[in-house]
Amino acid sequence: MDFLRDQLDKLEHQFEKGGKYEALFPLFEAPDTILYTPRTVTKAASHVRDKLDQKRMMITVVAALLPICLFACWNTGYQAALAIGQGAAPLHSWQAWLYEAMGMGYDASNPVTCAIFGALFFLPVWLTVGLIGGHVEAAFSVIRKHEITEGFLVTWFLFALSLPPTIPLWMVGVGIAVGVLLGKEVFGGVGMNVMNPALVSRAFLFFAYPAAMSGDAVWVAAENTDAFTGATWLAVAADANQGMEALNASGHLLKDSFLGAIPGSMGETSTLLCLVGATILIVTKIGSWRTMAGVTIGTAIMAWTLNGIGSDTNPMFAMGPEWHMVLGGWAFGMVFMATDPVSSAFTDTGKWIYGFFIGVFVVLVRVVNPGYPEGMMLAILFMNMFAPLIDHFVVQANVKRRQERYAAGLPEGQSAEAKEAH
Repeated sequence: MDFLRDQLDKLEHQFEKGGKYEALFPLFEAPDTILYTPRTVTKAASHVRDKLDQKRMMITVVAALLPICLFACWNTGYQAALAIGQGAAPLHSWQAWLYEAMGMGYDASNPVTCAIFGALFFLPVWLTVGLIGGHVEAAFSVIRKHEITEGFLVTWFLFALSLPPTIPLWMVGVGIAVGVLLGKEVFGGVGMNVMNPALVSRAFLFFAYPAAMSGDAVWVAAENTDAFTGATWLAVAADANQGMEALNASGHLLKDSFLGAIPGSMGETSTLLCLVGATILIVTKIGSWRTMAGVTIGTAIMAWTLNGIGSDTNPMFAMGPEWHMVLGGWAFGMVFMATDPVSSAFTDTGKWIYGFFIGVFVVLVRVVNPGYPEGMMLAILFMNMFAPLIDHFVVQANVKRRQERYAAGLPEGQSAEAKEAH
C-alpha cells in the first residue's frame, strides 16, 4: 500500500491546479480518496467535523445491501430452477448457454448452482449500471470541476437490485443514464436532487418500456409455458379471478413472502434481509427510524381502512397490512429509498409525516389502481416532491411557537397554553 501511496503522490501535481491534467482532477481524486483518507482538514473554528462523513455513510449503506445482493443471485437462480422443474424451458440467452456449458443442472435444491445461475443475470446488470452511471457522474464532475462523491455507490446498488432479471442490458444503461441526468445532475449534483435518482431511473424504464418491466415473463429467468406462471404475488392478489383466496390456497404463505423466495425484482423480495439492513442503518444513525415507522403506520391504517370498506369486484381491498409489508418493493423501498437523506424530509416531525403518507399512498396505488399492483416507487417519488414543503411548514410552526413563547416571557420548553393551565 505504501508503494501505491507513493505513486499517487507522484502523479498528484499533474492533476492539481496548473497541472497538465488539471481538468481531470475529479478522476484522480475519486480513487485516491476511496483508497486513502482525504487529507483535507477543517480550518475554521466554527465548523465541527464528524467521524461519519459522506464516504463512511455511503459505504455503510452498501454494506447493508451486500446480503441482499447475495440473496438476489440465489433467488434469481432458484426461481428459474423451480420454473424449469414445473415445465418451463431454459431461457434462450447467453447466460443459459454459458451455464449449461459449465455442465451445471437446474436443481432448485442446490443453493450453489442456483446462486451461480442467478449471478449470471445479476452481475451483468450491476456492472452495466456502474459502468454507464459512473461515467455519466464522472463526466459531470469534470465539467463542473467538482469532486466525484460516493453518492452514486448507493444509487448503483439500489437501481440494480430493483430490476427484473430478464431486462435487456441496453435498457439498464439507458435507465441509469436518464436517472443520473434527470434525477440528480440537472438539479446541481449530489445533495441538490429533489427525487431519488435510483427511483427516477426505475420509473423511466417502467413508463418507457412497460413490457420489459411488468408481466409474468420478466420476473423469472426461464421461458414461460402453460404449466408455469412467473407472475408476482401482488399480481396474483390483484387478479379478479384469483385474489387473496388463490394466494393462500396455492401455498403462497406469508412466511415464504417474508423470507423472500418468491418471484419479483432481484433484490426486493426478502423482507427479512431488508429488516436486517434497517437495523444496520438505524444503529449507525444513517437511516431514520421515524421515516420507517411512519411508513409502517401509514400502511397499516390505510390497509385496515380499505379492509373495512371492502369491495365485491376488487380483491385487493381484502389485503391486510401484513401482506402489503411483505410483497413487492415495500420493505426495500421503506428501508433504503424512503430514508434517502437528500430527497426525504429532514426535520424529525417531518419524517413522521413524510413516511406516513408514503405508507398511505403505496396502499392506495396498489388497491385503487387496477393496472399497477405495485406502488412503492410512485409513493416515494410523489412524497419526494413534497418533502421540502413538509419541512418548511414544520420549521415555520416551530418558529411561531418559539416567538409566542419569547413574547410571553416563558422559559424554554413551556408553552403559553401550559402557563394558563398552571
